[in-house]
Amino acid sequence: MPVALVTGGNRGIGLGISRRLVADGFAVSILATREEPADVLAELRELAGDASRVRYLRGSVAEPADHVRFVDDAVAAWGRLDVLVNNAGVAPAVRADLLEATAESFDRVLGINLRGPYFLTQAFAAKAIELRGPLGQLPEPPAGPVATIVNVSSISAATVSTNRGDYCISKAGVAMATQLWAARLAPEGIVVYEVRPGVIATDMTAAVTARYDALFASGAVPVARWGRPADVAAAVSLLASGATPYSTGEVFHVDGGMHIPVL
Repeated sequence: MPVALVTGGNRGIGLGISRRLVADGFAVSILATREEPADVLAELRELAGDASRVRYLRGSVAEPADHVRFVDDAVAAWGRLDVLVNNAGVAPAVRADLLEATAESFDRVLGINLRGPYFLTQAFAAKAIELRGPLGQLPEPPAGPVATIVNVSSISAATVSTNRGDYCISKAGVAMATQLWAARLAPEGIVVYEVRPGVIATDMTAAVTARYDALFASGAVPVARWGRPADVAAAVSLLASGATPYSTGEVFHVDGGMHIPVL
């Protein structure tokens, strides 16, 4: 049974990913800051058909000690690591113009959105390599990836919003971190991808519904509808399946074509 770790897997895009990976046959462990959500876990365990296939740890991706707890708990429960989905992220508490933005907001957003997944990837990869053992001592090369890491970023990695610069910079950093880890981990048999969502209907975008409704109505997005968490989860599912073993460092856009420059 393959094992997936999903940060922020209890709500929004992350919950969509958790549902899909459970349906795909993964054991799934979730790291999130909120108290254990009994209703969400009951749903996932029913979907799994086995309560032991779903675990929940309360902690923060911004805390290195929680990285170790998260990885070690999964290994203790299931004895292996196959997939890490770095999904957890936050928007700035206040959308502030660049001339008014604060260092406190910048540090909070980058700590959770960039620094956290960067070092969780380090912890996950180190443990996956330890569990795999030296490549030279394996009886034969692995048929597919030893492990897969998927970073969920945002269209904001390459699209400017001057009232949330900290968020844009954090997601641009995730894009570069994906490239860095893809290059470093390829010799270890670990592949790394970036899934880049566009406008997805979650509680994070609920406050700006009218703005994005107008964007879709204007024809600015080729697939003129809101994205759904299930759309992002489908991309993660494909990449987590091991079906693309000769690709790494790729960006998978889930944005209805919003990234396409159109005259």
